Order: sequence, then structure tokens, then C-alpha cells
Amino acid sequence: MDLLDAIKNHKDYTIENGNEIVKKGEIVAFYFEKHSLYKNYLTPKGIDYKKILSAKILPDSALLVGDTIFIIEKKYQEGKGSVDEKLQTCDFKMKQYSKLFSPLNIKVEFYFILSKWFNKPKYNDVFKYIESVGCKYFIEYLPLKELNL
Repeated sequence: MDLLDAIKNHKDYTIENGNEIVKKGEIVAFYFEKHSLYKNYLTPKGIDYKKILSAKILPDSALLVGDTIFIIEKKYQEGKGSVDEKLQTCDFKMKQYSKLFSPLNIKVEFYFILSKWFNKPKYNDVFKYIESVGCKYFIEYLPLKELNL
């Protein structure tokens, strides 16, 4: 289940206008995926990523709650492959997103949601690295409380 489905299925929240997360009649967050982060949020706020970054970066999911944007990357794997190395890119991505959102005074949090495949001792060093650079990871499920919801 992805993040938007988890929010839709929660009794306290509804989704309105495609990306507004509503609780008790008030918008508490905005949800974006890939290019919609730019089209529906950054560009209308006057942010031209080309003036800030050398290349566009696309989140699997992004949730704006107050003055914090939660960038969520989903990594699902059933066998050894290139995703292993992608886990080590969170520091770079967090710095890029921080540059992108800095003009709006929005703090960036970077999270991985990983499949059970990664729940192995051989990833312990990678998990320690992820946490050491200020990112977080979750196996299979991201608790909504982690997103200030």
C-alpha cells in the first residue's frame, strides 16, 4: 500500500482535490508525486528548479505538512541489484531537496520505505549510514505520526 492509500484508509483523514489531506474539515497537508511537486507547488510559488539545481529530481512521494516537506522514496526489491547502491544516495538527495526548498524556508526530511528484502544484517552498515546523514528508513510501513499527521 502506498502513502496516499494509507492516508485514504485512515479514519481521521480524507483526500480532497486530488492532493489535499483534510482532517476535521481543515487542510493539514498536501501530497505530490514526481512532476506534480513542481507543477502544482514549486512553480506556482515562483521556484524555477533550473536556477537552483543542475538536474530535476523526482520524488516517489512528497508530503508537505506545515513548513516541512517529507520526501519519500520507495525501494522494493526481490533480488540483488542496483537498488542496493541507491540507498547510499540519500545524503546527496537531501542536500539537493534542501537547496530547492530553501527559498521557501521549508525543512526537508528524507525517508525510504523498503521492502522486506532489505531487512537483512548485510544492510546494517547502510542503515547506519542513512541515519548518520539525517535520513530515515522504514521496512514495509511508514507510521503517519512520523509525518506529523
